Amino acid sequence: MTPRELEPFALWTGLLGGLAIFLLGMDFLTRGLKGAAGDRMRAWLARLTGNKVRGILTGAVVTAIVNSSSVTTVVLVGFISAGLMGMAQALPVIMGASVGGTVTAQLLAFQITLLALPMISVGVVAWMVAGAERVQQIGAMVLGLGLVFHGMALMSDAMRPLRTFTPFLDLMVAMDNRFVGIAVGAAFTAVIQSSAATTGIVIVLAGQGLVSLEAGIALAFGANIGTCASAGLAAIGKPREAVRAAVAHAVFKILGVAVWVGFLPQLAEWVRLLSPAAPHLTGLDRVAAEAPRQIANAHTLFNVANTLIFAPFTAQIARLVERLVPDRPLADAARIRPRFIDPTFLFTPGFALDRAQLEIERLGRMVTDLVRQVMDPLLVGDAAGMRALAEVDERVDDLHAAIVDYLGQVSTQTLTKDETAKLTRLMRQANELEQIGDVVEHDVLHTGQRMVDERVRISPATEELLRTFHAMVVEALESAMVALRDDDKGQRKQVKQMKDDVRALEDVVARHQIDRLTADEPNRLHTFKRETELFEQLGNIFSLTRRLLRRVG
Repeated sequence: MTPRELEPFALWTGLLGGLAIFLLGMDFLTRGLKGAAGDRMRAWLARLTGNKVRGILTGAVVTAIVNSSSVTTVVLVGFISAGLMGMAQALPVIMGASVGGTVTAQLLAFQITLLALPMISVGVVAWMVAGAERVQQIGAMVLGLGLVFHGMALMSDAMRPLRTFTPFLDLMVAMDNRFVGIAVGAAFTAVIQSSAATTGIVIVLAGQGLVSLEAGIALAFGANIGTCASAGLAAIGKPREAVRAAVAHAVFKILGVAVWVGFLPQLAEWVRLLSPAAPHLTGLDRVAAEAPRQIANAHTLFNVANTLIFAPFTAQIARLVERLVPDRPLADAARIRPRFIDPTFLFTPGFALDRAQLEIERLGRMVTDLVRQVMDPLLVGDAAGMRALAEVDERVDDLHAAIVDYLGQVSTQTLTKDETAKLTRLMRQANELEQIGDVVEHDVLHTGQRMVDERVRISPATEELLRTFHAMVVEALESAMVALRDDDKGQRKQVKQMKDDVRALEDVVARHQIDRLTADEPNRLHTFKRETELFEQLGNIFSLTRRLLRRVG
């Protein structure tokens, strides 16, 4: 066939249109799977321990559900950053994610294109008409799977004329060079950000007899390396832990390809022995019948074998990654960046809300430290110390703004009733923590500066009452943060019961302030006013703390 006979327009529109439908189907399939199993998925990740086998199985199952090893890797970044696990614990999960990612390839190898349009029809009806949320999610999954198979059918039909197009066949011969195939597979996957799409195209090519098994395996090897680009991009501008997780992902993939690249012909032979054969066919027809499943099996065997090979060496790989990405001091600007929230999770609202909750807990620690530290510089008239605390509140404001913006983005996604309630609760918690910070900066520190300007001296008796009141407020805020973090009913009850103690102390303060007003001291009126302001401001912080806690649950 000559280039003129090829009809390039039909070829490219069929190929690119089929790829677009394929990717759209993958998106529907992934969203449906995440929505249907998101809560279980988070629970599995939350139960991770140092057990390597459990970590590998968890990574495999979660990745099979979310249909993306990159998402699993980015989830782990949050656990590492939160100190819930170390790199050595996370590595088995990353390895298991590679195994879970092979489920898609096995599914694509079935090539059940005759069912594509019926699946699309059923999926659309369930997705658009059903009232039950779970039915809609299942409908999205069926619709997505139908679009995936239909996209593959379109690509397959578009590529059929290439079976006799000499220039293209010459290009495919070049793919028999394993290094060329690996490079092409890695580059293509890095560009389209989907190893599943690359594997799907390879299976389509194999189904037309356009690539040999060896070339298809080399392209699949490259797709394994190219998928590291997603995690790498997600780690840009993130803490060192995020960079390490992305590097660990890349090291595992690259080492795995390096181990197998010299044994590619042997791997092809093993796969031929393990895969179903079609001896009743000959030539291209036999290749087209056998190659798709062989490539899917090679993809699975490669990732399973790599996981078994490298699992005993997770500690050594973790040390290697720590050497490749050493710790370094972070600039002040870097310290106020969000540590847990990430745009990667926006299409998985359950995960996104979990990450926002971790960030709010971090905000709560900052606010608690701010309240705890405010009394000493204020009572001794340390202007420099008060300015430093004001700068801390600016960082609180920056982090609060980032959290609210992120929650706003989450709110644009399709949420369940429970997720909507949680989003509202988290938004209120973030706002009230920010208000506590504002009371410290705009009220307490402002009063402190006026005390310096007016040369106010607080009496020892008043200072003792202030420190007692301040300690009570700090205790309430610390208990409230424990209740937020652990949903601890005991801590919640303790804070509520502190209201009576605070009221009793306020009565003592009121009687003390009456005595202070009549005391024969210099600068008496200014002193009375500033002391009264401080007691009222501490009372406001306590009230905000109780409001914060009432909105839990």
